[in-house]
Amino acid sequence: MADLAHILLRRQHDVLFATLNRPDTRNALAPEMVVELADIVHVAESDDKVRALVLRGAGGFFCAGGNVVNFQVRLSAQDSNDDPIAARNRDFGRFMQRLAALPIPLIAVVEGGAMGGGMGLACAADLVLATQDARFALSETSLGIIPAQIAPFVVARVGQRAALRLGLFGERLSGEDAQALGLVDELAADTAHLDALLAQWLTRLCACAPGANRALKPLLRRCGHESDDTLLDDAAQQFAACMRHEGAEGIAAFREKRPAAWRQAFGTADVHA
Repeated sequence: MADLAHILLRRQHDVLFATLNRPDTRNALAPEMVVELADIVHVAESDDKVRALVLRGAGGFFCAGGNVVNFQVRLSAQDSNDDPIAARNRDFGRFMQRLAALPIPLIAVVEGGAMGGGMGLACAADLVLATQDARFALSETSLGIIPAQIAPFVVARVGQRAALRLGLFGERLSGEDAQALGLVDELAADTAHLDALLAQWLTRLCACAPGANRALKPLLRRCGHESDDTLLDDAAQQFAACMRHEGAEGIAAFREKRPAAWRQAFGTADVHA
């Protein structure tokens, strides 16, 4: 992977920590940042040792969504074959699909705000942790545009009625409101408590076998989208594969009353560089 200019990336106990690092723009999703995020997603997809991906923002702000300056540039772009605005927008949707389909847990850690596309990133996550003073909004319609490519992920996270209210009225959610809607899983009083909370969740995560988690997340995503027979036939094969791999260690550790080989504890120093 090439050197990253817009994201700080580090690896701790086989967890990837990706910090959006353009605080001057409140970590807005410039095209270059999305390209780097896609590179990180590729690493997480292809490296079986990676156990989770944690997304957060530098400077006390998660992500302000799309970069308005880039929107203006797109208005003046010309292409004889395709609409460049639609093409770039759809490219972001493909990235969102890959992000949501990651076979490993995706954790969003939100401080300050998650606006527009930033809220979309949070909605694609499996676990969202936030400070109580964090704010969430689908802010696109106030700019005369729509949350086009993040819409399915917002609806999947909070439901259609809530998504309609947020999008049509531009409502800003507090951390407490976002938790009540199911967008946020757990709140922290401040950044120090947020780091401690993240360390607790990562410790829980790393009590679970990494291979089993990589098998389980795609399986759960298939539920409700294909026949039970097909799903359960495949699940039986995956169960057998797990049993012959990590299952042997997990059962032995249980019988011997010892931690499994994959267990790893996180402290606050591990989660915040």
